[in-house]
Amino acid sequence: MLQNKKKLSPIMFAGTGSDVGKSVISAAFCRIFLQDGFHPAPFKAQNMALNSYATPEGLEIGRAQATQAEAAGIECHTDMNPLLLKPSSDKVCQVVLNGKPIGKKNAYQYFRKEGREELRKAVNEAFNRLEKRYNPIVIEGAGSISEVNLREVDLVNLPMAIHAKANVILVADIDRGGVFASVYGSIMLLTEDERKYIKGILINKFRGDIRLFEEGIKILEDLCQIPVIGVVPYFKGLYIEEEDSVTLQSKNLQAGHGKINVVVVLLRHLSNFTDFNVLERDPRVHLYYSNNIDEIEKADIILIPGSKNTISDLYDLRRNGVAQSIIKAHKSGATVVGICGGFQMMGREVKDPMHIEGNIDCLPGLGILPITTEISNEKVTRQVSFSFLGSKQKCEGYEIHMGTTSTIEDAANSPLNCTYDGSNDGYYLNQKCFGTYIHGILDNSIVIDYLITPYANKLTQTSFDYKEFKEEQYNKLADHIRSHVNMDLVYKIMKNSDD
Repeated sequence: MLQNKKKLSPIMFAGTGSDVGKSVISAAFCRIFLQDGFHPAPFKAQNMALNSYATPEGLEIGRAQATQAEAAGIECHTDMNPLLLKPSSDKVCQVVLNGKPIGKKNAYQYFRKEGREELRKAVNEAFNRLEKRYNPIVIEGAGSISEVNLREVDLVNLPMAIHAKANVILVADIDRGGVFASVYGSIMLLTEDERKYIKGILINKFRGDIRLFEEGIKILEDLCQIPVIGVVPYFKGLYIEEEDSVTLQSKNLQAGHGKINVVVVLLRHLSNFTDFNVLERDPRVHLYYSNNIDEIEKADIILIPGSKNTISDLYDLRRNGVAQSIIKAHKSGATVVGICGGFQMMGREVKDPMHIEGNIDCLPGLGILPITTEISNEKVTRQVSFSFLGSKQKCEGYEIHMGTTSTIEDAANSPLNCTYDGSNDGYYLNQKCFGTYIHGILDNSIVIDYLITPYANKLTQTSFDYKEFKEEQYNKLADHIRSHVNMDLVYKIMKNSDD
């Protein structure tokens, strides 16, 4: 790694709205700067996501920043995402500050001015610490850059750019239409002082012949008096981890010949869906997400994912018939595996005497595993190295959960994993039925191979290296962005931010 590169000012990718591609664009630039000999790091002051990750220190951040750190070739750290909001219902979020939960707040409580400066101080200090260690900092904004009703309490967009003295690139999604209005309107709604920080416009998700938008580029630059640094086509054949689970149900592709059918039960509060990214890309597997009873019962393997509200999601599964379909499929020979909240649901019952997740004291589980769980206030967050079923191969994963699980009386003690610190994890009933608290367990090839062995007679392909695949995708993404963005202009902007 070259450490003698000139210090670059931070760059922020802010959006005209949500889901315009800021996270993936930020990951791309992390990899580009790494390729160009810099030592970059990602930063997002405030993230709202159910998809979180445990840092090496055992603290919690948004998964998007962990992905961006991976693209930058570095370990993730809470300074990259000091404030994380994890929705536990439509109106209430768990607030995680510097990797540790500090309580739950509804939207009105969270966005009040009282106490806001304490959060602002915390996220600013996290950025300051990060900037001393890395060059450059790639900052991601949140939602729209122009939520004028939230201007005084905003922590993540222009106030952060101003604190960081960052060059802001406004990202717009042309695929959803209205790109001229969204770009021009976003800029015009900023104050005159705020507009000075907008140094470039990036048009994302373009479909068709880019030459047809050349006049559009000129119109935008004339209107806004800001250069368009690039028009990035909608990329196909590239796979980068997504931040949100809103598109999961659309992944119900038709099963291919010679593949194993794997269903992830679609929960209302599903979290850490990246647990299944390896399987989704594994050519041996057809993976889909569903809460349809027929689709669940037709699967070879049923995966019950993590949940931000285990009690609520278990109640839904019992109410809508999915619980019964899982039990039926299990009795008919299908594999059933639970991860974190899904592991808890597989037991005899889930108890919540302190009403941490709601008003239900206790709810019967699926009764597949001889375990019982009690939800507790204490949150376990850590990275783990472990042995899967006594194997000598070292596996890696992480835990993020609230609650303790124990084996019921008279049941055999049968852990699935043994961690390298000497503790046990999960419960193993047989090759077709087990559960674990470890997220990322399916990123380990030994676990995947074990999972699909009973269905090997269906396969036409036998191996897949996920780590190598991800590195290839980051490099392809960087190449894609380089070919459609004026990187000379980007570097000029970052080297002359005070001009």
